[in-house]
Amino acid sequence: MAKRKTNEWPRHGVQALWALLTNSYLIGFVQGKIYKGDLKKLCVPGMNCYSCPGAVGSCPIGSLQAVIGSWNFKFAFYAAGFLVFVGALVGRFVCGWLCPFGLIQDLLHKIPFPKKIQTFRGDKLLRKLKYVILVVFVILLPMFLVDVMGQGAPYFCKLICPVGTLEGGIPLVLMNKSMHSVLGWLYAWKNVLLVATILLPPGGHLLGV
Repeated sequence: MAKRKTNEWPRHGVQALWALLTNSYLIGFVQGKIYKGDLKKLCVPGMNCYSCPGAVGSCPIGSLQAVIGSWNFKFAFYAAGFLVFVGALVGRFVCGWLCPFGLIQDLLHKIPFPKKIQTFRGDKLLRKLKYVILVVFVILLPMFLVDVMGQGAPYFCKLICPVGTLEGGIPLVLMNKSMHSVLGWLYAWKNVLLVATILLPPGGHLLGV
């Protein structure tokens, strides 16, 4: 019996609307600048980079590691509570219906390539490894690997997060020629991770969006 195909475009419409609402500072894309108003204090559901020129809110993952890495560290009750509340309330609804990065990956996966990556050896391991990466890079490294001032770096955003590369790094580099001279191995590495993440099947990459 043939598997019935579902119409995913209503879900993509909701994703697109949410992406527009959470990235409504459109002038930022023109000026190559980041919005720094009061709304940036609010976390928004989904992986949407703080450094995206259009972002009007903050990514809860980025907010969590920023507070943990602060020299006057106080547990991020707001960011952690937001993650727990949204997860308990709607579960993976955020990943499937709100995440802007998930929309991009879903749409790119619809391109009719001769061979698509549906699954691969090590896919199940990656699904488990993502939790290890989040714990190590979001919590442990910012907490314990600090500078002389006791300040931890946002290691996940800096070294891994492909969302930050796509939504923040690439637009800011394109709009600010002064940044071109300082690009190095880290920017190249983040773009490699971005390409690999996009090519993986939806739900099969490190972020699970």
